[in-house]
Amino acid sequence: MHNILTVALKDWQLAGRTRDTLLSTAFFAGLLLLVLGIGLGSGLGTEAAQLRPAAAGAVWSALALAAAVAAGRAFASEQEAGALEALTLYPGPHGGLYLGKLLGTFAQMLLLAALVVPLGLLLFGALGAGVAVPWLPLILTVLLGLLGLSASSTFYAAVTVNLRAREALLPALAFPVLIPVVLASVQATRLLLLGGWSAEVGTWLGFLALFDASVIVISTLLFPFVLEN
Repeated sequence: MHNILTVALKDWQLAGRTRDTLLSTAFFAGLLLLVLGIGLGSGLGTEAAQLRPAAAGAVWSALALAAAVAAGRAFASEQEAGALEALTLYPGPHGGLYLGKLLGTFAQMLLLAALVVPLGLLLFGALGAGVAVPWLPLILTVLLGLLGLSASSTFYAAVTVNLRAREALLPALAFPVLIPVVLASVQATRLLLLGGWSAEVGTWLGFLALFDASVIVISTLLFPFVLEN
C-alpha cells in the first residue's frame, strides 16, 4: 500500500504542477462533445427529448477516448525522462506500480468527468429545468465506468510505452477491451436518464463491478511480465 500511494501521489503532484495532461484531455473531450452535439442536431432546432437518449453515448465516447489520452501519459513521463527503469527498481512487488499508476489515472479521470458529464448532459438536453436526474446512481455508474476505463487503459499504456508509435497503438489495443465497460456504462446511464433506477440498471452496474475487479486482478498479475518485455 505504501508503494501504491507513493506512485499515485507522485502522479497527482506532477499532474497538478504541469496541468498539461489535464488541460489537453479536457479540451479534447469537450471538443468531441461539441462535435457530436452539432452532428446530432443540438442547437439546430432539434427537440431536447429527441437528443436525450444520445447523451449517454456521447458522454461515454468522450470519456473513453479521454481515458486513452490520460493513461498514455501515465508511463510516458518516466520513459521520456529516462526514469522508467529506475521506477521499476523501487522496492516491492511490481503490481504495486500498476495500481499506483491506476490510482493516478483514475483521479485525473474523476476531475475530467466532473466537467464532461454535466456538460454532456446539458448539451444533449438531459440536464436543465424540469429534468430530473438520479444523481446518486448516476455517480455510482460514473465511478464504476471510469474505474474500468482507467484499469484497462493504464495496463495497455504500460504495454506500449516503449514502442515508437505508442500514441496510435494504445487506442488500437485498448479499445477492444473497453467495449464491455463502455457498453455497460452507456446502457446504465441511458436507463437512468430515461426512467430512473430499475432492476436492469442494477444488473448493468453488477456487470461493471465484476468487469472492474477482473481487469484489475488480471492486470496486476500480468504487469511484471509486461515490464520484463
